[in-house]
Amino acid sequence: MTRFDATTEPTRIELVADAIAAHRERGSAATTLTVEPTDADREIGHGAPWIQYFEGTVALDCTDYELEQLKKLLDDFPSFSIDELVTPEEAEGTHARVTARTDDERIGQFVDRVFREVFDRSEGYRLWVAEI
Repeated sequence: MTRFDATTEPTRIELVADAIAAHRERGSAATTLTVEPTDADREIGHGAPWIQYFEGTVALDCTDYELEQLKKLLDDFPSFSIDELVTPEEAEGTHARVTARTDDERIGQFVDRVFREVFDRSEGYRLWVAEI
């Protein structure tokens, strides 16, 4: 990979697909995607949201509200399903694992919509590949 960030929907989708392909080629444990934290993120104290992809799974941590938004978003993505929800006693949120039975571009579309609709990012947010 030669670029690690993108700010438009088409380039973010392409970036996610490229990061997943690079992750597979390198045989890494996961690829991690993130965004800049907003004031609201800092206010609730959990920093910038992130998404990891590994072995056909999209993983993310979310608040109760974000989890409800994620469940609504899945209506638009029938090839995705929640596989596991873990809510540790010491945490205020839920770790969600979503199985993705589709191609890398569709995963890119899903990831972009998660950042916009679940994590409430603007249309022009900057997506970063933090780890491959």
